[in-house]
Parts: sequence; C-alpha cells; structure tokens
Amino acid sequence: MEANRHVGRPMQSWGAEPSQTRLAVLAVHGRGQTPSFMHQQSQRIHSEGIRYYAPHAFGDSWYPRPFMDPIEHNEPDLAHALDALQHSIAGIEADGIPYRDVVLWGFSQGACLLAQLMVSWPSPPAGLLIFTGGFLGHGPIEPPAGRPLDGVPAVLRSIEHDPWVPPGRVQDTAELLAAMGAEVDLRISPGTEHVITDEAMTAAGCLLTRAPERAAQRREPVRHPGTSLHHPTVDSQR
Repeated sequence: MEANRHVGRPMQSWGAEPSQTRLAVLAVHGRGQTPSFMHQQSQRIHSEGIRYYAPHAFGDSWYPRPFMDPIEHNEPDLAHALDALQHSIAGIEADGIPYRDVVLWGFSQGACLLAQLMVSWPSPPAGLLIFTGGFLGHGPIEPPAGRPLDGVPAVLRSIEHDPWVPPGRVQDTAELLAAMGAEVDLRISPGTEHVITDEAMTAAGCLLTRAPERAAQRREPVRHPGTSLHHPTVDSQR
C-alpha cells in the first residue's frame, strides 16, 4: 500500500491560545499554496477567540488532476488527502477543542476537498466556508441518507468566470449540502479572477461570530474516529 505523504506533516496554528479558544477553524489551502496563504487571508477576519489550524499538503497539492475529472483519476491521492483532514481534526481535538466547535474553511482545491469530505464523512462541524470549490468527480452525486448536516451554516462563494471552477459546480455543491440539511448561503460574484472577495470574508466573519451559539443549539454529534468513509454514487454520464 502506498504511504500517505500528507499525514504526519507539521500543521501550522495561530490565533487564540487553546484554553482561550471559543472556536477553531481548519483552514485548507489550495493547489500551489501553503498554510501561509490561509494565514494571510485570516488577517482579513475579526478573529477574537478563534484559533486556526492549517495542514500542509505534500508538494503543495492535495491531488494531481483537475477536480472535475473522474474521481479515480485522483486516487489514491484523494483518499490520502481526506484521511489527512481527519488526522488534522483529531489534532485539533487533542488540543481540547471538540469537533462541534470547528469550522471547516477551504479555498480552491482546499474548498473542493472539504466539500468532498462532507459527502464522504458527513459529520457536522460548527460551520462550512467553501470558497471557490465544489465536490469532486465527473458527474453529480447522491447525498448520504438523511440530513447529516442538519442546521450547519454553510457559506459558499465563487466568481462567475473563475478560470478553474465553473459556477455550475458551485451551485450543484450548494444544492447537495442543502439536501444534507445545511443552511446554505450562496453567492457567485461577477469577475474573472481566482480570488477571495471582501464580501466573502465579511460573510466568513459573520459565520464565525454566530457559529458557537448555533453549534450549542444543535444536538452534540456522535463521532467515531477512524470510521470508514462513505463513497457516494457517481453518475459518469454528466
């Protein structure tokens, strides 16, 4: 079996001390980026009481091919990347911060990976920030049974003419998360650049402000570390 090169790499963290943290954010970078990019972006958010954790993909890329290629073209790297995210969440929990108090934030390839994580391992976090990304694969996928993300606030943002992520896939991802019970806030802004807009960061700040209270209102999820991932049905005809 091929070794998982994403696991075991140092995870950067910054912000509030764990004992003073009211909310944690798992910040997942995109292709060709490092945790430093997410650190820089986080400075655009009012982050009092928030601690950020940023894993670092081997070779600065979580998987090799475009995200809308058939999933098997990105294996085994995709499976390794999803496993690495679960290890990162376990590392946050080891700091004394429960998963119910963790917001998942990703940009570009990192956003795609987090969208796929929610389908493969639908355990509800405190919130989702999916910026310019969507679920992986060539065609639409069926959501997991039930409403596993019931009440989870999810902010999805993208750019209308982004060079890498078509707005249709972002829309499909929003509909998928809504079908899973998430409370989705979607906006696709005009433009052509692969960027995080000021409006997106304002929306992120609003979610981070209200996420602890929203998480407390929901029933505490039951997590089973090491549980095998759910593999969604893929319609390759699309």
